[in-house]
Amino acid sequence: MQKRLPIGIQTFSDIREGNFLYVDKTALVYKLVSENKYVFLSRPWQMQHKKKQTD
Repeated sequence: MQKRLPIGIQTFSDIREGNFLYVDKTALVYKLVSENKYVFLSRPWQMQHKKKQTD
């Protein structure tokens, strides 16, 4: 059975309990920040736009 994408799911527990697809990128983030002096992570424009509407 294929796992569903957690579109609109806000809590980690709901993702785990609902058998949704989850990709743990903890090791990737650790490697990124431990191997580089400076790291700039930018959010996609759509996310910035939605955040401004909710503020």
